[in-house]
Amino acid sequence: MEQGIDKHVDLQGSSAMRLLKLFVENGAYVVIADILDEPGTMLADSIGACYIHCDVPKESNAESAIQLAITWKGKLDILFSNAGIGGIARSITSLDMEQVKHLILINLLGKVHAIKHAARAMLRCSTKGSIICKSSSTGIIGGLASHPYSLSKPVKTLVGEEGILLRGKAATVEDVAQTAVFLASDDNGFITAHDLVIDGGYTSAISSEFHLQVVKN
Repeated sequence: MEQGIDKHVDLQGSSAMRLLKLFVENGAYVVIADILDEPGTMLADSIGACYIHCDVPKESNAESAIQLAITWKGKLDILFSNAGIGGIARSITSLDMEQVKHLILINLLGKVHAIKHAARAMLRCSTKGSIICKSSSTGIIGGLASHPYSLSKPVKTLVGEEGILLRGKAATVEDVAQTAVFLASDDNGFITAHDLVIDGGYTSAISSEFHLQVVKN
């Protein structure tokens, strides 16, 4: 990569084609792991990547995806985990718990499976790697999505830039893609164990507004 030469990346479930292409454009060798075999294979062929079928709730599938990267290029530098599904919006009193379990199995445990085996591979290969998990603002503020979906998107820390709101800039796929490439590169320096919110300050503004309303009331 221009920001970290000779990186090997495994992207799980990414719906942003621009993200995949940007990694490749920056010199990464990409493994696409997904359950959509035909479009996944076509996309991989079009950008010079590898494709493997991966159903993230199955730990063995996640392990196989990581192993493909190791077999192909000898090491794994980057994991970008993005696999997930949306939840059904309904009252918490009428949740279908089987649907909740299915969602958590994919959105939460699927990421855990990928992180576990990526970390193992990086340690085994003595790689100073990057593990990046895409989440959602719903993990910060309740009510933005269904209860099960919000539950499956936990985060710890909030960093926002309210200035983007003042400039009126709309979010784009490029914003997420460029951020992911930066986090995966050597230029990110000492950034680790950090939740970076890419929402133009939306959650910060909503949180501040809610706080003011509570104080006024």
